[in-house]
Amino acid sequence: MTPTSADDLHPDLRAFLERYESLDVPSFNEGSAAEARELFDRLRVAEDPDIELESVEDRTIGGPHGELPLRIYDPGTEGTARPLLLYFHGGGWVIGNVDTHDGTCRKLAADTGYPVVSVDYGLAPENPFPEGLEDCYAALEWAAETAGELDADPDRLVVAGDSAGGGLAAGLSLLVRDRGGPDIAYQLLIYPSVGDATVTEAYEEHSQGYFLTADDMAWFRDHYFETEVDMGNVYAFPLLADDLSELPPATVITAGFDPLRDVGANYADRLEAAGVPVAYHNYDDMIHGFFGMLSEPVALERAHEAHEAAVADLHAALE
Repeated sequence: MTPTSADDLHPDLRAFLERYESLDVPSFNEGSAAEARELFDRLRVAEDPDIELESVEDRTIGGPHGELPLRIYDPGTEGTARPLLLYFHGGGWVIGNVDTHDGTCRKLAADTGYPVVSVDYGLAPENPFPEGLEDCYAALEWAAETAGELDADPDRLVVAGDSAGGGLAAGLSLLVRDRGGPDIAYQLLIYPSVGDATVTEAYEEHSQGYFLTADDMAWFRDHYFETEVDMGNVYAFPLLADDLSELPPATVITAGFDPLRDVGANYADRLEAAGVPVAYHNYDDMIHGFFGMLSEPVALERAHEAHEAAVADLHAALE
């Protein structure tokens, strides 16, 4: 894939960035992890869309590092064997939660007609690599075992996520292939963190002034990885893996003005070269995080277009 950025940002995003910069709020990397989480919650750039579902239930399961919270979204569609989508939120492995990504999961459930399970995996630095990934694996096992109770098909499990969550979904797919576990039918990777972005052209061009910055990315990495050896682990950065064959089919979504654009595109290339079916979509006038900008005050038609593309890919592959 050879993704590019548009000549300029979408006008709505240009206006958003100007407003964001005018707030003069501290960067995530200027405080503690707890302060960054509070800031992220306070600065949510769009309200949750007004999407009513049959049910939304918070549940806790036993995880490898203690209790693991989940939020289950059921759109109320008919059928006793629907695909089931596990969602891992973004936030650099340090910030974010099921509340910050509630709108995204509501829309995915409503538009796909599939139950969606949002996983509140453990955050760093309290839960450094690989603990968050181990939580995601536990959630996958729970989903496979519990799918029948959710009127879902354990043979059609989807793993999905944005940014760090996209990296977790990709890493989980690789881990399951290598070590066994419930089969994954599809992976939806939204501007995924799957490799070292600092060596890419997109990082050089877009790591300042486009919401996600180089300083923030370094701060996230320093919290998530305890050693440099961990940064070389293929389950942390699947782009490092020598062999990407026999992985689940994938949709990969990137944004033109995102420092993670090229690692996502490179991963799509590597998957395709390994014989994995891939649908790739680059939104050349968008920034990191746009997929969740679904409603006012930052309601992007391009975000809705990206959801439509993802849903179409899922339906084509799973139905």
